[in-house]
Amino acid sequence: MFPGNAYSSLLHRPRTDLCSVTVTGVEQITEYFHRLRFDDGGLLTGRLVHPTMSASLCFDGPTGPHRRSFTLVDPDPAAGTFAVEFAVHAGTASRWAQSAIPGDRLSAAITGPRFELPRPGADGWLIAGDATSLSAVNSLLEAIAVSDEPDVPVTIWMEYGRDDEFTLPLRIRDDHRVEWIPRGDPAALVDAIAAQAFAARGYRGWVGTEAHSAPLIADVLRRDYALGAGDVTAIGFWAHAGVDARLAQAAG
Repeated sequence: MFPGNAYSSLLHRPRTDLCSVTVTGVEQITEYFHRLRFDDGGLLTGRLVHPTMSASLCFDGPTGPHRRSFTLVDPDPAAGTFAVEFAVHAGTASRWAQSAIPGDRLSAAITGPRFELPRPGADGWLIAGDATSLSAVNSLLEAIAVSDEPDVPVTIWMEYGRDDEFTLPLRIRDDHRVEWIPRGDPAALVDAIAAQAFAARGYRGWVGTEAHSAPLIADVLRRDYALGAGDVTAIGFWAHAGVDARLAQAAG
């Protein structure tokens, strides 16, 4: 399963206050990465925007309603607008996104817990992601940039499966360190992060990767980088069947 930039529906259950959102624009960033803009239909009314804010969208699937949660891109309650980015794959949400046109509608509800930057601020950030979590990574980077500590060190590991993912709009600063890790062996990203460990006490970690690797990366950040037990947020954005044994071996 490779659900676009979707969060696990088990981790982020939608609230009952559904709104009808309308497509207002469609943009193809690359062949396999599309951005759709929406009128929010009141979805954001009265809400405070926060980093990695997400909404559950409901699509018509072959066996009935199909609901996925996506990070909101540039949510603007005053304008009543937001965007959603889709990492294209063979799934219901992606098929809908590829054929969507202005005027198309979906039901939507805000999902997930409110994410806040720590106060006082972190001494630095360690971030791991891929194309499916790009929207959330960018949301976090923007929040850091406008925080009271915008100049702290930021290290980002991005796993990639296609060469055109290097061109995706990662909203980094010149002083941010970014390393692109090719997707191959399921343990490659975990191993790459573990191999670069340094004493990072006082840093915060954020992980948005494949569901099996995300908790292992979080363990590496706590064990090898000395981050506190509560200083790492880890979310599985998609699931790849058959990788448990190989990742368990890497974790050992």
